[in-house]
Amino acid sequence: MHHRWLLLLACFWVLFMLLVASKFIALTMRSPEGYGIRQGSLTVLPELEKMTVTEARKFQINGQPTADTLKNMTFIDVIQKERQELLRSICRNGSQGNRSHSAISKFVLDRIFVSDKHKILFCQTPKVGNTQWKKVLIVLNGAFSSIEDIPENVVHDHDKNGLPRLSSYSMADVRERLNSYFKFLIVRDPFERLISAYKDKFVHNPRFEPWYKHNIAPVIIRKYRKDRSEIRGGLQFQDFVRYLGDPNHRFMDLQFGDHIIHWVTYVELCAPCEINYNVIGHHETLEEDAPYILREAGIEKLVSYPAIPPGITKYNQSKVEYYFSKVSKRDIKRLYDRFEGDFKLFGYKEPTFLFR
Repeated sequence: MHHRWLLLLACFWVLFMLLVASKFIALTMRSPEGYGIRQGSLTVLPELEKMTVTEARKFQINGQPTADTLKNMTFIDVIQKERQELLRSICRNGSQGNRSHSAISKFVLDRIFVSDKHKILFCQTPKVGNTQWKKVLIVLNGAFSSIEDIPENVVHDHDKNGLPRLSSYSMADVRERLNSYFKFLIVRDPFERLISAYKDKFVHNPRFEPWYKHNIAPVIIRKYRKDRSEIRGGLQFQDFVRYLGDPNHRFMDLQFGDHIIHWVTYVELCAPCEINYNVIGHHETLEEDAPYILREAGIEKLVSYPAIPPGITKYNQSKVEYYFSKVSKRDIKRLYDRFEGDFKLFGYKEPTFLFR
């Protein structure tokens, strides 16, 4: 009888692993269409600088799931577990060096918004739909009664939106929240995110953000445009890529200040190897990830994520290839070298045009 139960348990485990493997293969075979700063000379909070990946491991989920846990796991649970395991694996092996590790500095803590009432931390990664998540937290914190009531000019006004940043707390309070609060971030294909940042800040250039066009763009053009005699047309994508891929970009980043948050890496923004995020959402699967985050945070009955326009989260391979077709292979390679940690940590494939 004992052997019979062991055989049944072994059969269950094999069936489960086959199910997980089939789901994983389905994801990896899916067409792409289907779908903070390591501070250097910047100020780093001394008590937090020592919180490296070694210390962060004690905040992570350990051990293999039990049979009862496996039976209750949904497809999205499996996906989230795979994302977490991939992230931890890359963080542990250290092959990415400082492309995967970042000090928990004031720059990082400035990116993390807090809801003490519901014990939630959200790390802002611009150009992946963060405005909507900030609206969710604004409602949870009580500044407005519904998302529809929030004026657009208030969402990013930190004097009016009622969203405290983690950097505003004492060191002891920061550690306590990092240890015990529900933490999440959203990521997106790194190169598509850079295109979105370029178009939003330097092409469309909102009226309330004139400094991108009038202060930042001319500096990049002067330093990185190959044909210095051609000054018309504003910042070109090629100029932007040369700036981002320059190993000596940090001096210019310091000059631009916090405006760089729209194009620096997820590693530099959120220190994912040092902070154990409970959920990693992907922009490409936001329709499934948003309800999951609300449920895991225990707030699904209090607030809803705003409606997602059809097709807005779909990865646009044609757009990415069009923009990068104007960029030299050397500049693309240098850009990828900088953002390789983001690709590896979050499971995004290397761009195919790197190898053409």
